[in-house]
Amino acid sequence: MTQYLDFEKPLAEIEGKAEELRALARANEEMDVAEEAAALDAKAAKLLDELYRDLTPWRKCQVARHPERPHCRDYVDALFTEYTPLAGDRNFADDLAVMGGLARFNDRPVMVIGHEKGSDTKSRIAHNFGMARPEGYRKAVRLIEMAGRFGLPVVTLVDTAGAYPGKGAEERGQSEAIARSTEMCLRAGVPLVSVIIGEGGSGGAVAFATANRVAMLEHSIYSVISPEGCASILWKNAEKMREAAEALRLTAQDLLKLGVVDRVIPEPRGGAHRDKAATMEAVRTAIAAMLKELEGKSAEALIKDRRKKFLDIGSKGLAA
Repeated sequence: MTQYLDFEKPLAEIEGKAEELRALARANEEMDVAEEAAALDAKAAKLLDELYRDLTPWRKCQVARHPERPHCRDYVDALFTEYTPLAGDRNFADDLAVMGGLARFNDRPVMVIGHEKGSDTKSRIAHNFGMARPEGYRKAVRLIEMAGRFGLPVVTLVDTAGAYPGKGAEERGQSEAIARSTEMCLRAGVPLVSVIIGEGGSGGAVAFATANRVAMLEHSIYSVISPEGCASILWKNAEKMREAAEALRLTAQDLLKLGVVDRVIPEPRGGAHRDKAATMEAVRTAIAAMLKELEGKSAEALIKDRRKKFLDIGSKGLAA
């Protein structure tokens, strides 16, 4: 059963009525509701198109956080073959908020790393809602280092509200672990591409997205802070999150103009969760294109390219 966002309530009513008609028809074979149901479907499709034609930044935040949106595990299962998970940071523990391992992408060996939020209450708690602890970032450092040793491209899938801010994480060096992960991304002598598939929150996202090429799904977000957190600081009122979302310029479209990301991956109308198969194929195409752009470059050229990309951020688009 589809979960609807606040602004989708009119759509929920129409689609609900269409389903009610079909349920009545299933219960009574003599009823013919095909014409009425088709009319409602057409009305719903038109409304869906109108709702998603020009989403506000806050509504994009809601879509990026949709509970049915595909997560890292879904992409790994759909896009990669022979996935072999690698666990632990060889120091403290295995952080389930970060998954990663060896795999094949289009029959090419790669290292894939990403944030996993979980898909139901039990798995979300187990994966800490995708908020990594220091051991998660140290695991990522280990895997990127291994990829460099064997000359494997690295693909990262970013979907986190931010690094876990708990007491234990701070005691174990959260900020240092994030910095080390970011540093390792900058130093890696292999192609590194990143896709922001949902939320890209703060340093917790940057630690995986310091890549040669960064792509964002059309309705994903990428920001130094959540709109609610920004509103709490600036206005002392989390209810100002809509204004904060506007000011943060956290949408894929804004960030493409600013040069923070390199491409925007289109989503099916209504968001990635409405047609997961189409979304997966769009992401596959984008990853393949980004890897092809980096093919044949030396380790020195890749590092120089990555460094220049991040030094140039902020040099364009700010006057727009």
